[in-house]
Amino acid sequence: MKTKYKITTFLLAILLFATSLQTQAANTDTNSDPEKDKILVYILRNILTRSHFVVKDMNDDFSEYVYTEFIDGLDPSKRYFTQKDMKDFSKFKYEIDNQLLKEDVSFYNLVYERFTSKIKNAKSYYGDLLKQPFNFNKTETIDVDYEKVPFAKNENELIDYWRKQLKLSTLIRIQDKLDKQKADVLKDKNHKTKSFDELEKEARAEVLKNMDDLYVRIEELEHEDWFSTFLNSVVGAFDPHTTYMAPSIKERFDQDMSGKLEGIGARLVKKGIYTEIFELVSGGPAWKEGSLEPGDVILEVAQGSKEPLDIVGMRLDDAIKFIKGKKGTEVKLTVKKKLDGTTKVISITRDVVELEETFVKSSIVEKDGKKFGIIDLPKFYIDFNEESYRDSAKDMEQEIERLKSEGVTGLIVDLRNNGGGSLKTAIEISGLFINEGPIVQVKYRGEDPIIKKDIDPKIQWEGAVVVLVNEFSASASEIFAAAMQDYKRAVIMGGNQTYGKGTVQSVLPINQFTKYDKDLGALKMTIQKFYRVNGGSTQIEGVYSDIAMPDRYSYMKFGERDLDGALVWDKVKQADYVQTNSYQNFNDVVNNSKQRIATDSKFKLINEYAKWLKKKQDDNSYSLNYKQFEEVNVANEKDAEKFKSVFDYKSDLTFNSPTYELSLIKKDTALADKRLAWHKNLSKDVYVFEAINVLSELKMNTKNEIVKQ
Repeated sequence: MKTKYKITTFLLAILLFATSLQTQAANTDTNSDPEKDKILVYILRNILTRSHFVVKDMNDDFSEYVYTEFIDGLDPSKRYFTQKDMKDFSKFKYEIDNQLLKEDVSFYNLVYERFTSKIKNAKSYYGDLLKQPFNFNKTETIDVDYEKVPFAKNENELIDYWRKQLKLSTLIRIQDKLDKQKADVLKDKNHKTKSFDELEKEARAEVLKNMDDLYVRIEELEHEDWFSTFLNSVVGAFDPHTTYMAPSIKERFDQDMSGKLEGIGARLVKKGIYTEIFELVSGGPAWKEGSLEPGDVILEVAQGSKEPLDIVGMRLDDAIKFIKGKKGTEVKLTVKKKLDGTTKVISITRDVVELEETFVKSSIVEKDGKKFGIIDLPKFYIDFNEESYRDSAKDMEQEIERLKSEGVTGLIVDLRNNGGGSLKTAIEISGLFINEGPIVQVKYRGEDPIIKKDIDPKIQWEGAVVVLVNEFSASASEIFAAAMQDYKRAVIMGGNQTYGKGTVQSVLPINQFTKYDKDLGALKMTIQKFYRVNGGSTQIEGVYSDIAMPDRYSYMKFGERDLDGALVWDKVKQADYVQTNSYQNFNDVVNNSKQRIATDSKFKLINEYAKWLKKKQDDNSYSLNYKQFEEVNVANEKDAEKFKSVFDYKSDLTFNSPTYELSLIKKDTALADKRLAWHKNLSKDVYVFEAINVLSELKMNTKNEIVKQ
């Protein structure tokens, strides 16, 4: 392909230059961050300008974007920089593009050095401010719409910004404590109450602890972390989904996409200077070994028979590197037990850990004598490094086969909150529901669209289908939903429209462009836009539901259309495809559902709740006078009382695991608890209930008729 040839030639050019930069680095300091930074800037700049979907000039507008984004990325709440700092920075406002063309990071260095000095000052600011009680009788307000708030004029005004932010945090905690105290008194009239001053002191202490914990994490960050923020300001100027991933972020991305990792199977959290077990992954090595428990603190880590390494005070990312490891290797953890405080050495053999919540799961429900299946697909997962490993398309095919064996007659595919994933699996999953034909069109910069097809004539599921979506269904979810809608193969139900991400990203490891011996991370870059088979893009517009149901996000501002720099909507030529004529009564069923929703008191209440949430979202000003704050809080509680029962819903339906899963649940209590919770939530889900109503009404055409488009 022409595009691949261009990229291959380009890689060679970059490799030659980056190697020369590395040679320069070798002649000075093999660990020189400045030279590493130059290599990254050079490679990223050239990849983006030559291969990103959008042709973008590195000009003054570009420079201004990077300038604003980087400063906002470091100081989003206006806690550090003053107008004097901004005056010093402003000389670079329209020079960053010119600097980047010369691999010059003077702007970054100036802002970063100033920022690190400000961080040191911050601890004294909040520490001193939280020593004394705040004056809650004073009439003053705080505006938390920080995009509109100007930078402080000087250090005195900056400290006042801190004072107001800390005062608001304390005030919120006081209000929570007073509300809890009132509730406790209602339960027990003899409950001992505390004065406002006592609660205020407790609240300040809690805010101080939170701030201390925050700055422990901030101080653990290294040059690489902050430089990544700068690089993301640069690459983000091309579009919101183009990002630079530092090595640790790339590792987490791969783990997220594949749904697996190699290690002990424990989620860790930093508590002060300690690394603590937060949760064990069901079925993982630590869970099987049985000695580790949530709340246990890891003090030392040893690789097999080697000497243990003290990890107390170590940053979490570094501690994780020592605890994780290849399948079959041994790690010995010196652990302080939560229950009795004793110290114990626990030996665990690492293994592949599957993150169960990533994968497809299904449930069966019966209504009016018919069985229906619901498949939850959290993401379109795949392991790019191991083809034999499970992926979402293989799992969907298997899950559908299992549901068919249970006598299911209709199927709900739940894509709510599914942010996407693999384009390949989205195409393959679409193919499970149609005979064969185009699924999506993808287009590189300056080239004609390429039609991606399902070439397998097999139809895995021929029955009725409802696809549930919401405003967070994005990317690959939209490819699948759009294909099902364009083929008239499924009824799309949910929010008014999906997220609207109609772009495709490719992940490029930076080290393929250089012989630099340290991991440089990766660039996730937008290289294509995708289009429906009807020719329209899902970019910005998303997929509009056949049956729109009110939800809490109906009036909220988010989605692709609300992102700065999002690519525009456009269209290409319609692909040559044939629409299935799967249903006898598609339009009637859709209209029936719309009428039910329009007259349903529950959906009416949800719609009113969504309007109220939007109003609250737009309110960015808070009084810091306690009486005024309480008055607003009481008014809000009164309004909220109307919506107390907004999601209180209970259908008379019972959801059960498919037969194959019952034996697994017996062996795994954690899995049993998760499924019990999921089934309980499904029975209380008004959207699932309406989807089942639609499924129960759909009538399939008995003949395989098609309508030519």
